[in-house]
Amino acid sequence: MSSKPRTPAKKTAAKRSKNEKLGSTSQAVAEPLLLNVEDLYLFNKGEQERAYRFLGAKYFEHEGVAGVLFALWAPSARSVAVIGDFNDWSPDRHPMRVHAGFGVWECFIPGASAGQCYKYQLISAQGEVLPWKADPYAQATQLRPENASIVPEQSRYEWGDAEWVERRSNSELHQSQMLIYEVHAGSWRRHWHDDGFLSYHELADQLVSYVKDMGFTHIQFMPMSEFPFDGSWGYQPIGLYSPTRRFGTPDDFRYLIDQAHQQGLGVLLDWVPAHFPSDEHGLANFDGTCLYEHADPRQGFHPDWNTLIFNYGRAEVISYLLSNAFYWLDEFHVDGLRFDAVASMLYLNYSREEGEWLPNQYGSIENLEAISLIKQINERVYRNYPGVAMIAEESTAWPGVTDFTSRGGLGFGFKWNLGWMNDTLRYMARDPIHRQYHHSDLSFGLLYAFSENFILPLSHDEVVHGKRSLIEKMPGDDWQKFASLRAYFGFMWSHPGKKLLFMGGEFAQRGEWNHDRGLDWSLLDHGPHLGVQRLVRDLNRLCATEPALYQGDSDADCFEWIDADARAESIFVFLRKALDKTANSVVTVVNFTPTAHRHYRIGVPGPGLYQELLNSDSAIYGGSDAGNYGAVKAEQMAWHGRPWSIVITVPPLATIMFLQTGNL
Repeated sequence: MSSKPRTPAKKTAAKRSKNEKLGSTSQAVAEPLLLNVEDLYLFNKGEQERAYRFLGAKYFEHEGVAGVLFALWAPSARSVAVIGDFNDWSPDRHPMRVHAGFGVWECFIPGASAGQCYKYQLISAQGEVLPWKADPYAQATQLRPENASIVPEQSRYEWGDAEWVERRSNSELHQSQMLIYEVHAGSWRRHWHDDGFLSYHELADQLVSYVKDMGFTHIQFMPMSEFPFDGSWGYQPIGLYSPTRRFGTPDDFRYLIDQAHQQGLGVLLDWVPAHFPSDEHGLANFDGTCLYEHADPRQGFHPDWNTLIFNYGRAEVISYLLSNAFYWLDEFHVDGLRFDAVASMLYLNYSREEGEWLPNQYGSIENLEAISLIKQINERVYRNYPGVAMIAEESTAWPGVTDFTSRGGLGFGFKWNLGWMNDTLRYMARDPIHRQYHHSDLSFGLLYAFSENFILPLSHDEVVHGKRSLIEKMPGDDWQKFASLRAYFGFMWSHPGKKLLFMGGEFAQRGEWNHDRGLDWSLLDHGPHLGVQRLVRDLNRLCATEPALYQGDSDADCFEWIDADARAESIFVFLRKALDKTANSVVTVVNFTPTAHRHYRIGVPGPGLYQELLNSDSAIYGGSDAGNYGAVKAEQMAWHGRPWSIVITVPPLATIMFLQTGNL
């Protein structure tokens, strides 16, 4: 049995007497049962979108008596009792009553109040007293190492983002800028005096202003649901409805999101519906049965993470996860969810050997129940919250991840392009002299770039566990490392697809990411690091002003290769066009060797002046400052199969972009 959570000082005798009187009459006061049968019906059908409004601990007034109504799904339990600060953790004081046929228990406790800790004591059908359980629907949870649920404060937060939400509802994300800054809230920055966490309010002040200044459009937080172990980074949550207390209260978290919205920034959350940890106070073996998970470990256990898998075929589990998606979107106004580990949900044989998994009813590997859940969540979210982004971290070639469910797709809005990430980082790690033999690592991605609505991710997963930081993946001396990283960022920002960059990458963090310490902000005292930061800021601002660099991210008609075959030089030349035909096109030239090329001719779309929009080799970014004096004029000389061409200087290890403008 789990240890008793910390409780406040002993009550006075008079107060104890009053609470005992309320407790002794609580069952009579609760007659008849108080939960709405229609809500329970939808919950049992797997169609309840907002179960968090009646399950868990909710303020309630009955016949003039104020208190808290506790409600819990535990269909196989013989009995359930609420235990907590309000009854000295005594299982005898507040037994719950069950709604026959629904498996949901309830208990109204007069006088229970915000801030009081509680759990549930369940006795299984076999008479076993189970370890005390935290509330699966708790909206507040103790900070580790304690793990009791907390009766939440009634939110009185007044949102100031109505204009943002209205604008979001009318937006078309696929044709808009989407420049995502991925953040681990506990290690973006720490207090200088004690290395402690920044609070939600401090993040609202420091992080939001920084992201705004850098020109990103969205902040994506790694999981913010409560989790017991810091080293899991939030990907093993116990408290899926509880914003972590590491940084403050739920209303403090609302303030952070509200401030981001008022500064014109979207907020995305990592979401973990693929698995949950087996801690005894959590969902595992909840009522003495495998209630939330599959009983058969071939279906219910993740070998990679030593976690349990939700039973996606159980209607009440569907309502639990569906309602949780709605909870973050409804109660916290987040602008989208990134589904973690989607591939592990889709495939029954994910990371399993023969004999370690069970096929579906057709003898195949697809997890039909998980697929149905994913589709249902995406359909319902997009119907209720227009303008949000549902994003899949899906690492396979599953077809139609971002296609409409009506056409057999999964219904996501976007998918992380992990193939692009793996191919390009492998290419960049090679010595420039060998890159000519691996030219297709960079060009291959354009063969499928428009098959999904892609996000190009350089996420936290690429800078941990011995993979090295982005700057340290680059070969050569420091000059080559920094030049290569700048060229790579230029290539990424001009490549079709929305962009995601993990914190620290924007200024070439040297060391691998460490969740136990803040980023190395002192590196910005050094010119090369400051130059990379300036480049990322300018790339973001360029993507905000040039429609050709974002409008056609998912449209093959908006991209053309000019030269994809310059293997010997490791040079790539391509054209980006906007959906808006009145907008100018952008020509990008990328050189991934340290050799400069002068008098280098490339074909261009037509006549006119080609303004040099950006040069990653500019001295302001720490480069050698080889360039084209601001602009070049097209000549009527056929090249690369085009009647017009320009002659340019191609700097070493650099990306340059040209904007096609009118005639001189």
